[in-house]
Amino acid sequence: MNKTELVTAIADSAQITKVEAQRALDATMETITNELAKGDSITLVGFGTFTVKDRPARTGRNPSNGKPIDIAAMKVPTFKPGSNLKSAVN
Repeated sequence: MNKTELVTAIADSAQITKVEAQRALDATMETITNELAKGDSITLVGFGTFTVKDRPARTGRNPSNGKPIDIAAMKVPTFKPGSNLKSAVN
């Protein structure tokens, strides 16, 4: 499912227009992005938790020549599914 299909599904499920569904989805994604950028987490009970984790610096290998390269430390967004989501998938 791509974003357009998701917007259509939201509009049908919530019985709103596609424009309203698009605005709601965009606002949701923007809010999640902004909160993660601040270092906060977002918990949607039953669905899951979005968090930011620190990945330490490490040494990797260049796949083309095998030489070691330094990979900088970075922050990465993570998602841990909640119990309802896990149950729905299994």
